[in-house]
Amino acid sequence: MADMKIGAYVCQGCGLGERLDTKALAQVAQKEGKAHIVREHEFLCNAQGVAMIQKDIDEEGVNRVVIGACSRRAKAEAFHFPTVAVSRVNLREQVIWSQPATDEARELTQEMAEDYMRMGCAEAKKVVAPTPNAAVGTNKRILVVGGGVTGMTAALEAARAGYDVLLVEKTAALGGVMAKLFKRVPFREPYSDPQPTGVEDLVAAVTNEPRITVFLHATTTRTSGAPGQFSVDITTESGQTQTENVGAIVMASGFTPYDASRLPELGYGKSPNVVDQSGLEALALAAAAKGEPMRRPSDGREIKSVVFVQCAGQRDASGTHLRYCSGHCCNTSMKQAMYFKDQNPDIDTVVLFTDLRTPGNGEDFYRSAQKKGVTFTKGKVSGVEAAGDGSAVVKFHDLILDEPAATMAGVDLVVLATGQVPNSGVNIDIPADATDVDDKPVEHAVSVLNLTYRQGPDVPQLKYGFTDSHFICFPYETRRTGIYTAGPVRRPMDIAQAMDDATGAALKAIQEVENAALGRAAHPRSGDLSFPTFRREGCTQCKRCTVECPFGAIDEDEQRYPQFNEGRCRRCGTCMGACPVRVISFENYSIDSVGSQIKAVDVPDEFSEKPRILLLACENDAYPALDMAGVNRRVSSAFVRTIPVRCLGSVNTIWITDALNSGYDGVMLMGCKHGDEYQCHFVKGSELAAYRMSKIDDTLKNLNLEADRVRNLEVAITDMERVPQLINDYAAKIQEIGMSPFKGF
Repeated sequence: MADMKIGAYVCQGCGLGERLDTKALAQVAQKEGKAHIVREHEFLCNAQGVAMIQKDIDEEGVNRVVIGACSRRAKAEAFHFPTVAVSRVNLREQVIWSQPATDEARELTQEMAEDYMRMGCAEAKKVVAPTPNAAVGTNKRILVVGGGVTGMTAALEAARAGYDVLLVEKTAALGGVMAKLFKRVPFREPYSDPQPTGVEDLVAAVTNEPRITVFLHATTTRTSGAPGQFSVDITTESGQTQTENVGAIVMASGFTPYDASRLPELGYGKSPNVVDQSGLEALALAAAAKGEPMRRPSDGREIKSVVFVQCAGQRDASGTHLRYCSGHCCNTSMKQAMYFKDQNPDIDTVVLFTDLRTPGNGEDFYRSAQKKGVTFTKGKVSGVEAAGDGSAVVKFHDLILDEPAATMAGVDLVVLATGQVPNSGVNIDIPADATDVDDKPVEHAVSVLNLTYRQGPDVPQLKYGFTDSHFICFPYETRRTGIYTAGPVRRPMDIAQAMDDATGAALKAIQEVENAALGRAAHPRSGDLSFPTFRREGCTQCKRCTVECPFGAIDEDEQRYPQFNEGRCRRCGTCMGACPVRVISFENYSIDSVGSQIKAVDVPDEFSEKPRILLLACENDAYPALDMAGVNRRVSSAFVRTIPVRCLGSVNTIWITDALNSGYDGVMLMGCKHGDEYQCHFVKGSELAAYRMSKIDDTLKNLNLEADRVRNLEVAITDMERVPQLINDYAAKIQEIGMSPFKGF
């Protein structure tokens, strides 16, 4: 390895030259940071400034670059020097823009800037430019599991982009639920009438696409490997199995309608004239095949009245049935009501609803149904009873007139909107002996992917059985890198949304196979070449890294040491934060790289009345919020020194201990919201950090320090006004507590 040679560069643009003594910053980098080359420039990000840095790299042998300018989130392309380690020092957003432009504030602002230069130089000494691992997967075929509208769309989109696709469907034909529909809800203007499904054309397109290989009556019976190098066993109904290698997987296993037999109070199972929405589609298809109008199932009599019951077994706060709205049901009932109105305008059609939700078409489809004579009544159905002549009596609470005992009698057909249950496979978080609210055993699903991962055979689920993902930023990702979900297995949706979803998942799969072939990380640190390594001789085999990794990226070798799978790794650093003996690190991010920054800060003595507060900020939400606060000139305490971390899950408690031992007066952690509505880009990172910090009280007691010396906060990327206030409130709290007794030691 070449000798370390640091080049430090200080920008004078964007007001830095007017607000800061850049010459003093250069001296700090040279004398305290031990930088070999130090330069100032009036606009470091312009062509001349970038060329100056590149020249020093090429001709002067600089292999560590420290850039004192704007945030690392800005000018990333300009300051991209892939052959060397680069440390970005945020002098703009989080120094001059976060402090008042007054003479009184100049001293503290300069102290902030000098500390950040020290920290940047300290970081540069502890990192190297990462190099890709040669043992990467280069297979770019994409496996799509599920041959419904979502799976077929994903397969077509990937194939048309130039990628070979394997499409696995468990039944004898492609089409899925869409093949069982008479017509579909319109997906473009004028949103006036039910439209042909187009499923035949979609199936033909898939069948005729040379890049797509279709397996019917087939399932995936074993899936192992990692991005770019998955190995999949595909087994047909005959029992024949063949092993295929693929680079990414799109799981489009769809949904099953909620079991209407669990709704006896609504008449299902007691009368053949009570059907669910799928049952009505079957009636419509059968009638169309015969060229006849739809008739009452019980006796074939002409249908004169139909009632559609919305939210049947859905939006149930008790938890007995589905808690959520399935999204498509209101539009579907309108579509089905039009079946009858188009058949005979005199058929009485009533939609009983509590709330109407029409995603994708505004109110246009609803207005069209009204024009055709469909009646919409706001009411909550309490029961459906069969009458002697085969008709039904619908009892409901009329929510408009507030009549709890309203009824509709002589109804020929009742249609229940029962909702979607995702075909998401086995959830490892549900114990084998789990029971539901009625103490009945939970019916365990059949695995979809049959993963060989030690964490379980399918992708983990979040709420209600839908697959786990970062629903805001990375909706298609799962906690199994290289495996993406799309369609109703991810969240409730209609056909139009499922097709859009399939396209998004296919694009993410393509991005992943391209990254994997280059040894780069997938989202959210897309393009990162680093990967975790560990000192085997220091490992105690505690298994914390193995257990806490949110993505199943760490297994164990024959000797029970951690075995890192680079392809599955998201580079969050959770394993690094979990390790009690600190033997896990990345080339460009480690215990030492952050610890050195913490120790590089000039901590004033207790008599100066200048506290020092360490802020460890998640780079995904908290750090951008801090930047935006600076952009909007929101003033925050000048006593805070911020270090961005990949995820709060990567925070090792040694950083907290070192900071407090070094005389810091307080430590703040700012990460993403965790829990059921988590926003953590790495799923479990902020939750794990909160758990670790809950144990920090013992350390504080051993040091005879107050519990308020450490504070863990949840913030969102939109909290640009709240974050400075949190900082200022905490700084005031530290002033109230008093200076740390460890200053000067």
